[in-house]
Amino acid sequence: MNSTHTLIQTYQSIINKTEQEVTKVKQRIYRVGTLRLVLFVAGVAGIIHFWAGGALLLMGIAALTFLPFLVLIKLHSRLFNRKAYLEQKIEVNRQELRAMNHDTSAFDGGSEFTNPTHLYSYDLDVFGERSLFQYINRTSTELGKKRLAYWLGKHLENKAAIERRQEAVKELAPELHFRQEFRILGLLYKGKLADESEINAWACSPSYYRNRMFLRMLPIVVCTINLLFIGLAVAGICSSTVAGTVFVGFSLSSFLFSKGISKIQTLYGKKLQILGTYADLIHLIEQQPVKSKALKEIKALVGGEKQIASQAVARLTALMNALDQRNNVMLAMILNGLFFWELRQIMRIEAWKEQHASELPHWLEAIGEMDAYCSLATFAYNHPDYTYPQPTSHPFKLQAKELGHPLMPRTKCVRNGIEMDKRPFFIIITGANMAGKSTYLRTVGVNYLLACIGAPIWGKEMVFYPTKLVTSLRTSDSLTDNESYFFAELKRLKLIIDKLNAKEELFIILDEILKGTNSKDKQKGSFALIKQFMNLQANGIIATHDLLLGTLIDSFPEEIHNYCFEAEITNNELTFSYQMKEGIAQNMNACFLMKKMGIAVIND
Repeated sequence: MNSTHTLIQTYQSIINKTEQEVTKVKQRIYRVGTLRLVLFVAGVAGIIHFWAGGALLLMGIAALTFLPFLVLIKLHSRLFNRKAYLEQKIEVNRQELRAMNHDTSAFDGGSEFTNPTHLYSYDLDVFGERSLFQYINRTSTELGKKRLAYWLGKHLENKAAIERRQEAVKELAPELHFRQEFRILGLLYKGKLADESEINAWACSPSYYRNRMFLRMLPIVVCTINLLFIGLAVAGICSSTVAGTVFVGFSLSSFLFSKGISKIQTLYGKKLQILGTYADLIHLIEQQPVKSKALKEIKALVGGEKQIASQAVARLTALMNALDQRNNVMLAMILNGLFFWELRQIMRIEAWKEQHASELPHWLEAIGEMDAYCSLATFAYNHPDYTYPQPTSHPFKLQAKELGHPLMPRTKCVRNGIEMDKRPFFIIITGANMAGKSTYLRTVGVNYLLACIGAPIWGKEMVFYPTKLVTSLRTSDSLTDNESYFFAELKRLKLIIDKLNAKEELFIILDEILKGTNSKDKQKGSFALIKQFMNLQANGIIATHDLLLGTLIDSFPEEIHNYCFEAEITNNELTFSYQMKEGIAQNMNACFLMKKMGIAVIND
């Protein structure tokens, strides 16, 4: 039984068991709903029937019917929450099954992170539809999504940092239950991109009400005066009308603060309620035993083993939910009349902020980090045949066997290796159209990127020196900037040269350089560029149709190696092996393809 089949069975088994549980929960919801209806009808009917039986009997009927009814309302709500959780669990596992067949449409591709000027992400299809990000992304919070996008857009360049992240990914990969629990809870309420900044802005804002001694004392004074007049009325010293007038006066006076409180509630209420979901995620982090250094650091952000962060966030959520009771006008008037309840409640929220504001950004950071790590761990779990590459401090070394592109179906992907173990060193790849040059460049680039973010790669083995990746595979013109294709490409090449002159270490991947000029000019420029790369101690791969570039090996016999992808014409049919071979390409196919499509080719 192969590993892929085992994974499919695992996900399908979870779906089957969860569907059975959903059926049971639905049955309980139906029974509880029916019982609620019976109790309510019985209570109303009993009170009507025994209306003349006295207050004690009516109170007894109400206690026997309405109190259980209220308890069942709470149980009903819990059952609906459980049902939502289970249905989300089923969907999460169905998404994984579809992803096994390269259908990742259910996952966010991070199109907002697409940047044509980025050093490599645009060329390698890191973001957007059918992208690497979409293939890897299992984040359930905006915090995690931004963190994962940052990792892919700014890869690690330090051996120790890569090994540390690999250690964390390896630890989380087998923790299927934890990863799915984290994803499900995060998806039950998915926040917006601005949540983190707005929550942090609230945490950093000064307290308005608690900073004023008069306002801090007011609820105590109001409550004391109310108790005094109620006591005097009960003792018969003053009339109940006076006590009632004082109460109503306080209730109306409380509206002086309502506008300011409403503004705070409107600005931050919904954002802070998101923390209710985050409290569950923090609690998961607190409970999860960890061994790797990176995961221990995440756990330390939420207080380590003390498990106080989730309790604190849960308390803030409870305070915000309680403040929402002010929307019940009658209840708000009674509570405000008694002790300025709204003012007291907003000051309790400000007190929470004063106590935990400095910690809140760390808690959000922990959620984002863990969410991103769960994505990489799920990627590793779903690809048990992938290998963790070995970073090295030897500049420059890149050796890999049987590299494949993760986004290509396994049955169609022809895998090739790479080897370079010195600086400077360039591989020049020649070959016919559609023979596999560009795919090979992207395969090397994507696997190198995966290696540099601490993820496993599709290859038998890989040893690599982590350095900054720069590509030029898909340069485009710009109508808005009045910039030609050729000028855009020159800008990218100038950027590479400037970085090399600044002594930055680069791994460069270029496809058909200087495409926007004539053949003679292109050839001359290409020769000059590669020689400059050599003088600047660069490493990289260049794919080209210009076979003469292969002669550069004569000038740099130890620093340049030629490889090619050949096309074969057999029985008037064009075939490709997509297997990389040593040497310079011998066969080209442009004229053959033109003839096959009915385009006349006239020989001089």
